Amino acid sequence: METPVNEDLRGRQTKDGIRIYDSSDFAGMHRAGALAARILDDIAQHVFVGQTTGEIDRLITQMVGDAGATSATIGYKGYQHASCISVNHVVCHGIPGDKKLKPGDILNIDVTVIVDGWFGDTSRMYVAGKLPRKAERLIEITHDALMIGIDAVKPGNTFGDIGYAIQSFVESHRMSVVRDFCGHGLGRVFHAPPNVLHYGRPGTGAVLEEGMFFTIEPMVNLGRPETKTLSDDWTAVTRDKSLSAQFEHSVGVTAEGAEIFTLSPGGMFHPTYSQD
Repeated sequence: METPVNEDLRGRQTKDGIRIYDSSDFAGMHRAGALAARILDDIAQHVFVGQTTGEIDRLITQMVGDAGATSATIGYKGYQHASCISVNHVVCHGIPGDKKLKPGDILNIDVTVIVDGWFGDTSRMYVAGKLPRKAERLIEITHDALMIGIDAVKPGNTFGDIGYAIQSFVESHRMSVVRDFCGHGLGRVFHAPPNVLHYGRPGTGAVLEEGMFFTIEPMVNLGRPETKTLSDDWTAVTRDKSLSAQFEHSVGVTAEGAEIFTLSPGGMFHPTYSQD
């Protein structure tokens, strides 16, 4: 992920260029994260067999506007939608369109909103119809990998510790972690240092400090980790056409560990709504 030119200048930066926010800034991130999470709660009832991803995006666009917020993705590098919707073997950045969802389709919906200048970024998995067992296992492992990564967030640990926790867990279940995309810093900007890799070695990378804001968003494939980007310059798919899943939270580092800004208000972060 690249750093925008007009990065906010509040607070201080580490030697790695990572912004350190004040304790008062957590409230702004909670407001933005809560809206993004609520939109993903509210869109769940609109994911069903026969629905189009274009209609889902239209509804999300309306929800963002009704909340008095701004979509961070509409107009971003020419992108024209309020969400990315990635179905089955699409890893990320799927463009909403006219294709109808089929029974057993799994999809990731990714939304980023701007509330009072703060960015709330989150994504989660959904299913159209009955969830196939193979896909259910992929979704479970991906969800748990995210939460294991978040558990590694605490001052004094490194970003390599986060990546290692995710990678070792995923690979122990004979699945693979996508290397071509990563999490990122955010706050008053959409993308900023650091790059949050979902693989790595313990003790490597920048050291976590209280006041850092970033996303953790592992993409996990049932097959190999390699991806390719289609001719639209956005849609990334698995090269071997295996299923892919992703979950994303925005978090802040506290003295005790991680504070999640994008918790589901309705406990609907997991598609079975069994855990958050």
